[in-house]
Amino acid sequence: MKYIGKFYHPRKKLRFYGLYDRDENLVYPVESIFYPNKTGDPYNFNQLHPLLCIQPSKIIGIGKNYRSHVKEFNSSVPEEPVIFMKSPNSIIGPEDKILLPEGAGQVDFEGEIGIVIKKEIENISEENALDYVLGYTCANDITARELQKKDGQWSRSKSFRTFCPVGPWVLPVSEFPNYKNLSLKTYVNDKPVQFAKASSMIFSIPYIVSFVSKVMTLYPGDIILSGTPAGVGPLKRNYKIAVEIEEIGTLINRVSSK
Repeated sequence: MKYIGKFYHPRKKLRFYGLYDRDENLVYPVESIFYPNKTGDPYNFNQLHPLLCIQPSKIIGIGKNYRSHVKEFNSSVPEEPVIFMKSPNSIIGPEDKILLPEGAGQVDFEGEIGIVIKKEIENISEENALDYVLGYTCANDITARELQKKDGQWSRSKSFRTFCPVGPWVLPVSEFPNYKNLSLKTYVNDKPVQFAKASSMIFSIPYIVSFVSKVMTLYPGDIILSGTPAGVGPLKRNYKIAVEIEEIGTLINRVSSK
């Protein structure tokens, strides 16, 4: 049992603190308007629930996982998933500000389906991969595009503080077994700019989880970003960015230079 930080309720715009039991996958609230009697009763994951801001040990990105995005960047379709890492300190929640780093050049949004790991995994098969997934969430893989091209590898361009908005909820695998029907939409200043279904991924969600688990150990709370479709573009100060997965909700963030 350990203190994990803050939860966020997008409709009531409330934050509260809790404890997370990694073994039982239960949240025990400490202070919350949702639990005014402070009984300590566990919050069960068998329903749609707030994203746990639990400082994941790692955030793994998957590049070039939609043919439309591959075509958009005049690239080639990969033979296997392209893995990159984002720093865990890049994570922010709903309504938190995306900060544009000084001297970073063009900074792009990339709406994605996030995969939240439930329990420790090593060398899991594709067939059993979803047994180790807690659920799905909205994510935005913010990228300093010019630095990505300059460096050749992507870690710096993906890892600035505030470059990984996630939330507002996690949809448990058990509540939505047909992951291929997840629909991703991204809006910039309320204008639709991205749309794709999970069924159009080059590598499926179970395949991605299995593939990554054969490279590194995954722990509860780790997040895999499953790739972005065509339509990515630059962020400017005061822009409003919304990533929507109909079954989950909408992740909204605004852009600031400070």
